[in-house]
Amino acid sequence: MNAVAVSVRSARIDLAAEMAAFAPDGEAGAVVTFTGYCRDEQGRLSALELEHYPGMAEREIARIAAEARGRWSLSRIACIHRYGLVRPGEEIVFVACASTHRSAAFEAASFVMDFMKTRAPFWKREHLKDGTTGGWVEAKDTDDHAADRWHRL
Repeated sequence: MNAVAVSVRSARIDLAAEMAAFAPDGEAGAVVTFTGYCRDEQGRLSALELEHYPGMAEREIARIAAEARGRWSLSRIACIHRYGLVRPGEEIVFVACASTHRSAAFEAASFVMDFMKTRAPFWKREHLKDGTTGGWVEAKDTDDHAADRWHRL
């Protein structure tokens, strides 16, 4: 596996296969993974439509991963982000970071997610169970605050 693997795709993420592919290779003492799922807290969502800027999304995620590798000693990093219609309970994003020590892997995974949410060009729109399409989902201030903390570290 490459030191940095980035994929933006419409297909579901096969978590078992991704985890198996990212198994420690003898160099890493820790692998931290994060999987983000589509949720429906209010019971009204049929699907979340994820749009992206092709090419630019992959480049930005690769830049974020490279920045993480520059901050922490990571042997490998993988970032997968879906686009298209994603149903509640389906995975949207998968991040894996391998490092010699667990703290670097945990921090890097958190960093990557914080910046993918704020810098990668993705947009979300709700499709409701009643057949209507909701508006585009606004970015949250909490996401910006989470990313801002890395500038202070």
